[in-house]
Amino acid sequence: MSEAWDLSISPEKVCYFIVKAREFDVKDAVTDPDPASNASDDNMASVLEDQPDDPVEAELASAIWALNEDEQIDLVALTWLGRGDGKLEDWDDIRAQATESHNNRTAAYLLGIPLLADYLEEALAQFGESCQDYEMGRL
Repeated sequence: MSEAWDLSISPEKVCYFIVKAREFDVKDAVTDPDPASNASDDNMASVLEDQPDDPVEAELASAIWALNEDEQIDLVALTWLGRGDGKLEDWDDIRAQATESHNNRTAAYLLGIPLLADYLEEALAQFGESCQDYEMGRL
């Protein structure tokens, strides 16, 4: 682990959000607004559609809400860092801006960012971290 890793949120938690955000981002538009009562009758297409009651979205939002305030701030700051809103040398300033902007809409804000997983992954890389070990541990 990089010596620069001085965050309230662990790399493993960030990797969890990357995995879940990728699951959320791959959802497609609803093709059948009135699906059959049994998903297998529709060839399970609804699993890949962006439904209003999407369990992946609910799980991701719940996980964000379960974080403490410092972890939420770090997650937003990491998103901004990965998006290119500054460099690793600017981390203290980025985190200070995230602290000033923090409110009770963190989950909605982050879920509204289309490339969230990519931004978090890029930020981890800047800290010298990777989700490869995390993913290998899950297999």
